[in-house]
Amino acid sequence: MFKLDPRLEKDTIMAAWAGRCQLRLMPDQRYFWMLVVPEVEAAMDWHDLDEYTHARVARLVHHCSAGVKRATGAKKMNVASIGNIVPMLHIHIVARNPGDAAWPDPVWGHGAAQTMTKAEMDWRLAVIHDLAGSFRDELI
Repeated sequence: MFKLDPRLEKDTIMAAWAGRCQLRLMPDQRYFWMLVVPEVEAAMDWHDLDEYTHARVARLVHHCSAGVKRATGAKKMNVASIGNIVPMLHIHIVARNPGDAAWPDPVWGHGAAQTMTKAEMDWRLAVIHDLAGSFRDELI
């Protein structure tokens, strides 16, 4: 049975489900940063997914990355599944712009998260919710 890593549960906010994936928001005002977490027990890396699930998750990540870029006007999207600290497979999708708090370096380990306003949080959650609702996967 799938159980979300406690660190992801503590550090992120559940926004929506898309198929068997959780879409979660990293609450950091500096970046629009979301996670796609496939609900696959014991998956640590992409190759731990069967081909069918891998294809579905890849399509979802593509959909979310493109949607966040449209919603934010970001110049660059960072997409990564690192997992050195939290080994559970989760894919980061981060909207980036020249001059942001970490530019041009990666966002990981770059200062403490900054609190966002309720309005900003609500907007980001709505974007993610809309992405989940608009995701169509003919592989389903």
